Amino acid sequence: MKSEKNKTIDIGLLEGQPYLKRCIKIARKTTLSSIVDKTILGDSLKVMSKLPQQFVDLLIVDPPYNLSKDFHGNKFTQTADDEYEKYTVEWIEKVIPLLKPNASIYVCCDWKSSLVIGPVLARYFNIKNRITWQREKGRGATQNWKNGMEDIWFATMDKQYTFNLDAVKVRRKVLAPYKQDGKPKDWEQTNEGRFRNTCPSNFWDDISIPYWSMPENTAHPTQKPEKLIAKLVLASSNKKDIVFDPFLGSGTTSVVARKLGRHYVGIEQNPNYCIWAERRLELARKNKQIQGYSDGIFWERHTVTGKK
Repeated sequence: MKSEKNKTIDIGLLEGQPYLKRCIKIARKTTLSSIVDKTILGDSLKVMSKLPQQFVDLLIVDPPYNLSKDFHGNKFTQTADDEYEKYTVEWIEKVIPLLKPNASIYVCCDWKSSLVIGPVLARYFNIKNRITWQREKGRGATQNWKNGMEDIWFATMDKQYTFNLDAVKVRRKVLAPYKQDGKPKDWEQTNEGRFRNTCPSNFWDDISIPYWSMPENTAHPTQKPEKLIAKLVLASSNKKDIVFDPFLGSGTTSVVARKLGRHYVGIEQNPNYCIWAERRLELARKNKQIQGYSDGIFWERHTVTGKK
């Protein structure tokens, strides 16, 4: 029996059939209207060739890292770097025809797969930055430093692309409140304390990974936080744009897109994960809250998060 406070979504295949029926399968070339705001059940490497061309405004990719991992029955086995490079090239070449000329691309990876993915991305796209975010948690190591960081590569198709700076500023506490002519300089006094809204860097230390008492949490072993994906969506897309995730997992990209007024298309081959994604999408119709983001502001980790 789970604790009443445990909100983890882990619906099984039998119980989850009503959610699974909301997903679609693609057997032949399809149209945009048939896939927009849908979860596609299938292997992305087979499905992408059947999707319409140049429909994606923002691509968010969280591929299997080059680690041996069991995704509830779907196993990914660690390979040599050259094999992982071939795998990366394969999904990139399948996704490129789907991207609009001004699309933005974000690719998640750990530090080891980042060494492979980064150079491959540079062959196909304009690399803009490498974001590193602090996972906060990580397994201990007795003969090495604990791995508590992950990378996200930011790239674009062209020199013209969307980047909404004001939408992703971070609210930070002011430790040394400087005044000019008796007035706050670049900060403001609020009921919660003194804060300033700062331009985000490529190091993010304000992310909490999902845990059992958070409504967004699922039993997926490598689920990304909604707050993390919200930064990418707000920065690199506009309202009603289409966000595409070919390795959807438990649905975080689609859920965040819905909460933030974007359209989405996601592909996932694990039926369990599709069920969890659809359950989260259902909940997102009524509750658009994103932990750590409120009133248009990304708050520091472990701080008051503004008005409810």
